[in-house]
Amino acid sequence: MGRSYFVDEAVEEYLVGIQTAPGSCVTGLLAGQSSPQRDFVVLAVQTPHRESEGQPKASRGVSPLDDIDVEWVTEHAKQVSRMLPGGLCILGLFLVTPPELSKDAQNALKRLIFAMDKYITKGRLWELSEEDVTDQVTLHICSKTKKTVCKTFDVKDPKSSAKPADWKYQTGVSSSWPMLSCSVAVDVQIPMTGSSSDITDKCMKDGLRRWAKQIEAACCLINGRHALDDSELVSGQKKNPKTTHRQTLPARIFVSDEQAELDERSSALVQLCSGSVKVRGVVHCRAYIHNNKPKARHAAQAIKRDIINTVCSRVEMFLEDLLINEGSHKGLCSGQQALPRRVFAPVPVSGLSVCDYMFPDESTADVAERLKEMLDCKTPEEDIDTSLEGNQLFSNVCGSEITESPSDDSSKHVFSEVQTENPKNQKAPQYYAGVAITAAVALLATATSLLYFNE
Repeated sequence: MGRSYFVDEAVEEYLVGIQTAPGSCVTGLLAGQSSPQRDFVVLAVQTPHRESEGQPKASRGVSPLDDIDVEWVTEHAKQVSRMLPGGLCILGLFLVTPPELSKDAQNALKRLIFAMDKYITKGRLWELSEEDVTDQVTLHICSKTKKTVCKTFDVKDPKSSAKPADWKYQTGVSSSWPMLSCSVAVDVQIPMTGSSSDITDKCMKDGLRRWAKQIEAACCLINGRHALDDSELVSGQKKNPKTTHRQTLPARIFVSDEQAELDERSSALVQLCSGSVKVRGVVHCRAYIHNNKPKARHAAQAIKRDIINTVCSRVEMFLEDLLINEGSHKGLCSGQQALPRRVFAPVPVSGLSVCDYMFPDESTADVAERLKEMLDCKTPEEDIDTSLEGNQLFSNVCGSEITESPSDDSSKHVFSEVQTENPKNQKAPQYYAGVAITAAVALLATATSLLYFNE
């Protein structure tokens, strides 16, 4: 038997309301939450139009299915996945076609679903567990009859064939899902072992991956209880399926000092470094968990992954910014730069909140415009919550060492310190963990020699 998808009625209204030009196709994303027992779809959003030059391929005798821009669809999926809080993810794709293209729709969906999953998971820092669902859903909709065909593909199996799945509409699927909320202090220092042009990939990902493992192994308290076992997340209360009340549960994350020190020792080595990037501050995180007998450890996993995702997303944006400015700056400049702060906005169709990242030079109007483009929903500026990570502060620090202490407000947002080699003394490299060990061995050898000669 195939998987069952419980879909909010608001998603049905959205899909039915999609307008297509004669002979054309529309693609879009399906987002929600997966669990081993069942899946929940709470958001659907069509791919925004891409401004392209030249005559459309379809008008030159090419099938509209072959005209689908795979790169554009996958990039949209990546941008939307950044905007989803913990517990929510891209579950799959939908495709609206005219009746004459129905036979070829499944091949097009398979091509899209595998490309999308590969692109989204490329930079993911957390590891899948044995309980994670690897099936992705595809929904084909006939533009004339509105008939739907729901199938799934196992994206971890390249030879996977389509499996039938149930698509069931319900009212208020996520209206009573508990929300987890917490703020986490981040302090990650990443050595750069090459020139500043190498910063964009390996060094940053390796450093963040070590930090992500610490978060995954951290102790999590939810509502004051250790969330480690299979106990119910919310116990001792009778759940009313008709209620629309959403309970907010405070969460706290504790990284073991012993584990952090062990990770540092295991990665200790002597290496030539051209500088370092330090990401520090306090991030606000939240996650939603379904109300079908949710387990405490699943909720802890959702909030931990949100912590990792939000830091990773901001670092990616920081690196993208560096690439854009590469032509006007020769390498990295020492100093302190504010990373975009996380803001939240409600989604009317689901009652949940999504997030966006606001740069220092942006306003809530820019966020509202991005939400309209990416999620196809109108959000009043006054509904965008920008207070959870405080006001953005930006300060430049010259030289290779950062000695200035941040003010109290600066701890409310994440920013990066970039330390580069001193341009006046490029032959003076910095050495990191391992130098102290080497020095200790040398001192021990000297003491042994002196003892031998004294005897």
